[in-house]
Amino acid sequence: MKALDVARYILTKCNKDGQPISNLQLQKILYYAQYEFLVNYGKPLFDDDFAAWKFGPVIPSVYYEYSHMGAFKIGANYNDYNKILDNMSENEVNELDNIIIDKRDINAWRLVDNTHKKGKAWDIVFKDGSGMGDIISKEEISANAL
Repeated sequence: MKALDVARYILTKCNKDGQPISNLQLQKILYYAQYEFLVNYGKPLFDDDFAAWKFGPVIPSVYYEYSHMGAFKIGANYNDYNKILDNMSENEVNELDNIIIDKRDINAWRLVDNTHKKGKAWDIVFKDGSGMGDIISKEEISANAL
């Protein structure tokens, strides 16, 4: 599965629930979801890799898809957003929905702070803060994400 498909599901769910989110919040929800699926199900939710950027873990393809929105809430509603559910069990869908509901109300900058903790995956990969794009492996996420 692609992260962009999961992102479309997240955005549509948030909008249908009347709680749209920003691109920064979307990135962090994707990160938390990937972590939970790696730890709880032993498999990634999506195939894409996170990059260690200044403001935390980012899926570049998802970022660029919505970067035109800046810090504004994304008002996207996709008709095909349920297609990701075809490959997921009921427990997995419930897990994803719970992560979305739990994280979407948290301030974006608090989410950034939470993913920047010393000794955790982003911190380990980002290192000196000079680069954008070093990959945070799925193994690093499952071992040291949060």
